[in-house]
Amino acid sequence: MRQGEIGSQGKWKGSATGGVKAPEAILLPDPNSRFAATASRLQALAAGHPMAGWLSFMAQLAQAQHVAATALPLPSSPDASLVARCVEARMPPLAADGHRRDPLWRDALRVLLERCDSGVIPPQAQAVIADLRARDAEAMERAADRFLHGEVEPADAGALLYVAAALQVYFTKAAAALRVTDLRLLPQRGLCPCCGSTPVAGLVTATGQTPGVRYLQCSLCSTQWNHVRAVCITCGGSRAIGLEGIEGDAGIVRAETCGDCHTYSKVIYQAEDMGADPSADDLASIGLDVLLAGADWARHAPNPLLLVG
Repeated sequence: MRQGEIGSQGKWKGSATGGVKAPEAILLPDPNSRFAATASRLQALAAGHPMAGWLSFMAQLAQAQHVAATALPLPSSPDASLVARCVEARMPPLAADGHRRDPLWRDALRVLLERCDSGVIPPQAQAVIADLRARDAEAMERAADRFLHGEVEPADAGALLYVAAALQVYFTKAAAALRVTDLRLLPQRGLCPCCGSTPVAGLVTATGQTPGVRYLQCSLCSTQWNHVRAVCITCGGSRAIGLEGIEGDAGIVRAETCGDCHTYSKVIYQAEDMGADPSADDLASIGLDVLLAGADWARHAPNPLLLVG
């Protein structure tokens, strides 16, 4: 192994005084700050935004997620031997489509519905919340399964917005209960090493011991993992990578396009705004998605809170 390479467990190899330090491979989320940061950023981005009302609503939802994440206990952790077997087989230990969920996620949903039912929301939203409250546990679990398996019908998108938000809280808390030293990156580097979900966006750091590196943030459990820049997160190609943006904007959000598979993913540049948040800035830059869709680029994966389209 040469100076500066990373060992199989993600540890630094080589002289302690020479070479460039490798970035941490995996960063587990902090449920106490994850959703509060998104709520604050969304509220800031809403000011003067063409979609200010919608961003303010999403800020309210993120604040409700914060309340749920801080009020509820951690879900039961997976058995250590199960985690070890999954990691050895290069599979995510909290696989979203196969993980046995703790009923705690439904408690998170109840908190969300209580916080979002403010009495000033549109009648359509009130009807969605009333419908969810009327469902029994079995119906709730079926709705969660449909979301996690990507079986989203437009008619059910309103209800699944709240289901998705509650599952984000649950899986973020579940990921936080793991030990980062037990985890490894997956062979499919564009998928989350904790739950196997796709990222919502990438963040190019501007601080820390290794500024300038890209971390992808999981759209479900909020785990961040290192991914080489200028390499497509969909197909792994690097031959036809480009960057697209909206002319004249602040340059905080760019789309990394791949001419090989004709997909794109968003990259958030922290150096342009230290308050940037992958989840919030992705929602606020929906205009970039519209622009790229018009040019026949396909997004690598949808944002869970934008279930239709």
